[in-house]
Amino acid sequence: MTHDYIFNEVETDRIIEMAWEDRTTFDAITLQFGINEQQVIELMRREMKASSFRMWRKRVQGRSTKHVIKSLRFKCSRQRQISGNKISKRK
Repeated sequence: MTHDYIFNEVETDRIIEMAWEDRTTFDAITLQFGINEQQVIELMRREMKASSFRMWRKRVQGRSTKHVIKSLRFKCSRQRQISGNKISKRK
C-alpha cells in the first residue's frame, strides 16, 4: 500500500468486514474509502494473520460477486445501502 491513506481502527475494521462479505464489491469499498482492490488486498495482508489472509484470498479469488459489473443481481430492500460517506454509520 502506498500509505497515502491512513485509516483509524474503526475504518480499518470496517474495510476488513466489507472485504469478508461475499456480496460487498471492491467497487463499494473504493467508493466509501477511496482505495482500490490491490490496496484492499495489501491492507488485508498487513492486518490479518497469514492463515486468515490465505483463507480469505482463496475465497475471493475469481469470485464474480466481488466486482460490480459481474454481480448484477436482485437486491433485497432490507439490505444496507453503501453511501459515499467516509465513515460508516456504525459505531
